[in-house]
Amino acid sequence: MPERIRLTLRVDADGKAALGHGKIRLLEMLAETGSISAAGRAMGMSYRRTWLLVDSLNQLFKAPLVATRPGGGGGAFLTEEGEAVIRFYRAIEQEASQASAQNLERLAQLLAPERAECP
Repeated sequence: MPERIRLTLRVDADGKAALGHGKIRLLEMLAETGSISAAGRAMGMSYRRTWLLVDSLNQLFKAPLVATRPGGGGGAFLTEEGEAVIRFYRAIEQEASQASAQNLERLAQLLAPERAECP
């Protein structure tokens, strides 16, 4: 049975959404595939959308999180900063989940029963 309630984390910077589980997953997929386009495809996104997200992340931080290899089809990789951002985000996420586990359970107990989905 799927988890009915979970905590998701979004980090805002300068009053705007900066990082969330989607962008972090994109960075993880990019690290796994070595390609911006392959990471986007794996997540069901167009190349343009994927590139815009990567570019926004690169602009947000002092140093780029993603770098590309020169030449056609050269691929892409996470910089040290990119790897650090993932590590920090996942650590914050784990700490927040642990700290809120008891209250999340109490909140889950207040949910209405699950309804069966119609075929």
